[in-house]
Amino acid sequence: MTILDRAKTLLERLDRLAACTETPGQIDRPYLSASHKSAVALVESWMRQAGLDTRIDALGTLVGKRRGTGDDRRPLLLGSHIDSVRNAGRYDGPLGVAVAIDCVANLRDAPFDIEVLAFGDEEGGRFPGTLRGSRAVAGTFDTALLDSVDAGGISVRTALRDLGANPDTWRDEIRNGARAYLEIHIEQGPVLERADAPLGIVTSIAAATRLQVSLRGEAGHAGTVPMDGRRDALVGAAEAIHVVRDTAQEHAGAVATVGTLTVEPGAPNVIPGLVRFTIDLRAPTVEQRDALEADLSQRLRDVAIANNLALTLVRIHASDGCVCAPSLQDRLDRAVRSLGIEAPRLPSGAGHDAMAIAALTDVAMLFVRCKGGISHNPAESVTAEDVALAIGATDAFLRDFAAS
Repeated sequence: MTILDRAKTLLERLDRLAACTETPGQIDRPYLSASHKSAVALVESWMRQAGLDTRIDALGTLVGKRRGTGDDRRPLLLGSHIDSVRNAGRYDGPLGVAVAIDCVANLRDAPFDIEVLAFGDEEGGRFPGTLRGSRAVAGTFDTALLDSVDAGGISVRTALRDLGANPDTWRDEIRNGARAYLEIHIEQGPVLERADAPLGIVTSIAAATRLQVSLRGEAGHAGTVPMDGRRDALVGAAEAIHVVRDTAQEHAGAVATVGTLTVEPGAPNVIPGLVRFTIDLRAPTVEQRDALEADLSQRLRDVAIANNLALTLVRIHASDGCVCAPSLQDRLDRAVRSLGIEAPRLPSGAGHDAMAIAALTDVAMLFVRCKGGISHNPAESVTAEDVALAIGATDAFLRDFAAS
């Protein structure tokens, strides 16, 4: 089978995986949902066809293991995630899992163990927080997150047990001594397409913070409360959202997004008394992110005071990002050049499981060009030719690693 044929088969697999969804007609695969469970079963069948031994770990990560021919049990890790945002594309996460499975199956032998990890909680769409699976592997998981609950009141602990996992044993998942971690992922941006480059080598992953904001005023009748006596939480929120945008624009390299908003009581003839929204902050370094967060927090307090509202501001997620190991960047560069092409080096503004694994071992990421730079969107698209190059580069990377 040619590498292009392997790529076409892989993309057909991802088409089938797209049917594992909570919402017919779109991809919606939250962590530990019924659709996540069906995705685990499907990906597990691919792993077994590749000759990997499989299991579900304590945090719901699907693990496929190939034992090495030597005595050294320190594993090389590859992987990505199989959960999704709501109304997602089909390649963000699963592409990296599928490429890893295919390339490990294609590798003749290695003197060390290799594990393919299909994480289930990279997006963080169901429960507060994210990266539970990769943080467990890295040994940085916060046990308190097992008791966080979704909108229906179901805890992570309960959902994991329904999957057949034992969350209380998560410390057994720590991969001390792991050799390295490689993640293949679509770029989720337009840089590679603009450079006419099918592949890219990631240099670093941005630091990020997620905030939950509440503005509380006073609900009242829309027809009887004078305009100068209102404590309209939605008016304050509208001002706050503009402040989020304007503040981020003043911090070089930073971005900020208000992605969710709820209004209570939510009736057309009632002044909004409570508004909740989230803010996603990202910057190239921890220092830049923290400076943005401090500046924005003060400006939000000013908005609340000006509108006679009570402000609650809670940090619900934080990641310090990471730097990809220069030695692994060079190894990827050699792998890509062996195909007769070059791959630019670029930072990632999106978060990935790799940044959690960086607390454990050296990490590397290979980006694959995506059409229009579109991601987190049904229009997400890659070509079989670009995926074939990603497979070829990963094959070369694994051969080089096995021989070193």
